[in-house]
Amino acid sequence: MEFNAVVALMTPLDGVALGILIAVWFGIGWWIEHPGAAHPSVTVQMAEYRRMWMREFQAREVRIFDAQIVSSLRQGTSWFASTCLLALGGVLAMIGNAVALQGVAQQVADSDAPALFWQMKLALVAVFLTHGFLKFVWANRIFGYCSVMMAAVPNDPAHPDGPARASQAAELNIRAAWNFNRGLRSMYFALGALAWMVGPIALIAATCSVLWLLWSREFASVARSIVVEGVSE
Repeated sequence: MEFNAVVALMTPLDGVALGILIAVWFGIGWWIEHPGAAHPSVTVQMAEYRRMWMREFQAREVRIFDAQIVSSLRQGTSWFASTCLLALGGVLAMIGNAVALQGVAQQVADSDAPALFWQMKLALVAVFLTHGFLKFVWANRIFGYCSVMMAAVPNDPAHPDGPARASQAAELNIRAAWNFNRGLRSMYFALGALAWMVGPIALIAATCSVLWLLWSREFASVARSIVVEGVSE
C-alpha cells in the first residue's frame, strides 16, 4: 500500500492527538526550564545548588569527593544512553518485522490496517528515543568538559582565576544536567507515544498522564519541597 493511502487511514482525531503530544512536549520542557520566579522548578533550583557546589569546590583543598560526584553523574548519563539505545533497537526491530508487527497490532487494537500504518506510529516512538539518546550522549560529553574545567580550577582559594573557572565549571555542569533532563523527558514521551498503537484517545490520555507526571515531579513533589524549602512533607 502506498504511503499516501496509509496516511489517509489517519483520522482527524489522530492529527489532534499528535498535535497535543508535540505541543505538550515542547510546552512542559519550556515551562520547566523557564518557570516563574514565584514557583521555580526543581531543575532551576538544582542549578543554583550546582553553582554553590562549585564555589565550595574552589575552596576545598582535597577534591576527590567532587571528582567522584562528577564520575557518578557521567555513569548515570552513560546508563540511560545505553538503555535508550537498547529500546530504540527493539523498536526498530519491530518496525522491520512487518508480519509480527501487524499481528501484535491486530491483537492490541483489533484492526486490519496494513503494517505500514503501525510502522508510522512506532516511528514516532523511535524519534523520541533517538532524541533522548542524543541528549544523554551530549550530557555525558558536557560532564567531561566540566571535569576538565574543574581540574583547571587552581587549588588555591586565593588565586585570582579560581572564582571565574569555578563559575565556568558550574555552568557546564548545569548545561549537562539540563540536557540529561531533556533526555529523560524524551523517554517519558516515548512511552506515552506507544499508546498511539491503541488509538488517538489512548494517545491523548497517555500524553496527559506524562504531562501530569513531569509537572508534579518538578513543581509539586516532596523532593521539590526539600530542595526549595529545606523541609519534607
